[in-house]
Amino acid sequence: MSTGTSDPGSHPQPGWVSLDGSGPIWSRGTAPGWAAPFLDAAAIAHGSADPMIAAVHSLSTEDTAALPFPGEGRTLELWELLASLAAVDLSSARVLEPHLDALAILRQAGVDAPAGLLGVYASESGGVTPTASPTTAGDFQISGTKPWCSLGAECSAAVVTAKELGAAADGELMEIGRRAFLVDLSHSGVSHGDGVWPAIGLASIVSTPLEFDQVPATPVGGTSWYLTRPGFAWGGIGVAAVWFGGAVHLARTLHRTLARTARPGSGRAPDQMGLAALGRVDRLLTGAAAQLRAAAAAIDSGALTGRDAELASFRLRGTVADLCAEVMDVVGKSTGPGPLTADADHARAVVDLQVYIRQHHADRDDAHLGQLLLDGGGEGER
Repeated sequence: MSTGTSDPGSHPQPGWVSLDGSGPIWSRGTAPGWAAPFLDAAAIAHGSADPMIAAVHSLSTEDTAALPFPGEGRTLELWELLASLAAVDLSSARVLEPHLDALAILRQAGVDAPAGLLGVYASESGGVTPTASPTTAGDFQISGTKPWCSLGAECSAAVVTAKELGAAADGELMEIGRRAFLVDLSHSGVSHGDGVWPAIGLASIVSTPLEFDQVPATPVGGTSWYLTRPGFAWGGIGVAAVWFGGAVHLARTLHRTLARTARPGSGRAPDQMGLAALGRVDRLLTGAAAQLRAAAAAIDSGALTGRDAELASFRLRGTVADLCAEVMDVVGKSTGPGPLTADADHARAVVDLQVYIRQHHADRDDAHLGQLLLDGGGEGER
């Protein structure tokens, strides 16, 4: 298990999901001391975003500097953190993951991160996205609608993608590409668009459109940088690590249920179907953990960039999304209605995970992966 850096006076917290292959994935390892505030927040959340939001706001500059960032030698530790939080409370992981992603994006672009909770808003659902226009002062202003802005009312600032406009030869503005911008969400030109969040899964992660009206925006990287940087694919795998942690939560429920049955004096023993379910879930989780571990090592070595990083991201996201669906099915059939009706945290984990993995676009993402493979050529060209 990666250990990270701990304060000398810290008290390591149990509950860490280790991806190093040292034991069953559902076992609870000892977390590094720096992760304790996040795990503590997740432990009391029970589906509420508030404890993790408070934990982020309490971070000092030194605390933030000590966090793991992808591509800097601690990528596996970052993914272990995300998986560990999700294995306790998926809403808590859903708060922290985009905040850490925003910090990583700004770090890669050499832009100072503002204080407070940060978001990353890159959705262009239905082709809707704002425009960023240059001003006479040489900076930018954003106007328009950005859909699917999770926790838009809670975030202090966000990395927002927009259509960048530039002057054509005739002086008219024209679209020159997509670009990321850092936007202060407390600006008077930011408002919340129409829309409600009736979701049962991830109920506290309210996602609504944001409306921008000539809001000052700081460029984050150059035109097209956001989508072409190595960190884009790395961040996609980080989201898969959260999904993976949600599956670990369900695996822990299955293991706990069978362990109670096998306890001396219970008068019962796990049947073959229950044991087969546990073995199958272990196989699935162990295989995916090995892929996450290999990807983290490749990222930190500098080997996973460009097309290779994109391929790895689509493969891993698809693998973990399928794993989650299968683990939900296997655990549900093996444990019956008991945990769904008597264990609120388990029932919440199931519905939260169902919503969360829909960030994976299923067959469309597989089709994109297939296109990448076809474009790359190889044995099939003979």
